[in-house]
Amino acid sequence: MNDNKKNNLFSWINSKIIKKNKIDLNKHERDKQISTKDSIKTNDKNNTKINFFFKLKESLKKTKNFFGNSISRIFSIKHIDNDLFEELEDTMILSDIGITTTEKIIQGLIKDTSRKELKNPKSVYFLLKERMHIILKKVEVPLLISNKMPFVILIVGVNGTGKTTTALKLAKKYKLDGKSVMLAAADTFRAAAIDQLQTLGKIHNIPVIAQVLGTDPAAVAFDALKSAISKKVDVLIIDTAGRLHNKQYLLEELKKIIRVVKKLNVSAPHEIILVIDACNGQNTIKQTEIFHKELNLTGLIITKLDGTAKGGVIFALSDQFSIPIRYIGTGEKSTDLVTFNSNDFINSIFHSIK
Repeated sequence: MNDNKKNNLFSWINSKIIKKNKIDLNKHERDKQISTKDSIKTNDKNNTKINFFFKLKESLKKTKNFFGNSISRIFSIKHIDNDLFEELEDTMILSDIGITTTEKIIQGLIKDTSRKELKNPKSVYFLLKERMHIILKKVEVPLLISNKMPFVILIVGVNGTGKTTTALKLAKKYKLDGKSVMLAAADTFRAAAIDQLQTLGKIHNIPVIAQVLGTDPAAVAFDALKSAISKKVDVLIIDTAGRLHNKQYLLEELKKIIRVVKKLNVSAPHEIILVIDACNGQNTIKQTEIFHKELNLTGLIITKLDGTAKGGVIFALSDQFSIPIRYIGTGEKSTDLVTFNSNDFINSIFHSIK
């Protein structure tokens, strides 16, 4: 082979090697960029979860200070005897866990302790934590928005629980998730409720269907669903007026709303959520009992947990009704509505003991 041919051959080989190295380098850089993006996404998710957890801990500070401090004190200075269980029972009842649920937990704890012959207070403390976690775990059922379009959510509850604010929080949450959302102002008894929903809807760019004060709430719900269907909206949230659970004629109005929306969509409403004010303590038990009996509730939202030291009512509600807790309210901001997580809730009110 002459020198020119050799040189040409070597040049061709070198160009291939250089080209391959460039390809490998570019591929490495792309893989690195993809890996970095995936890492950022993962970190964002982890950071969001951490932020939610700290927000939850902050909102449950009053409950932790009342319930958590008392419980940890009992187990730090007591031997495992009848006095410990009696003091524990009193503390749980005062924390609004309720007599029925408290007795069930205490009796189960005594059996566990006797069967395992436990003498160490720390071990019994963790058994208590485990038993209370089991109660909440069974109602940890996140709300999944199905492909039924529109997915209709009916918001109900007594006066002053924060239904209208909660309806807006839900709408904002689903909008951030990339869904199209519409609100229906079916609380036609209070001009303030209509104005509030329209104002908040305008601020957050969420359409609100409303009519004049005194209009039949069922008519508002019907028109809203009709509009949501024609506009192919993903989620329709119907806000209703607060009503006392012991006023049958007011509950009949809710039943009428349900009957009317079924004329347009036989499967609607797809979710009936009772909004509960945690500050109302044991009064929420009777409210839930009657609303559930009349409407067959599919979910609960617990609000104002940041404003009470007696968040223990959540255990009584979970134990007695087994209705899924969809979300809990942790503050007044439109983003202060978090998906209920039983593990986070338990860890937010129990102390770590040595």
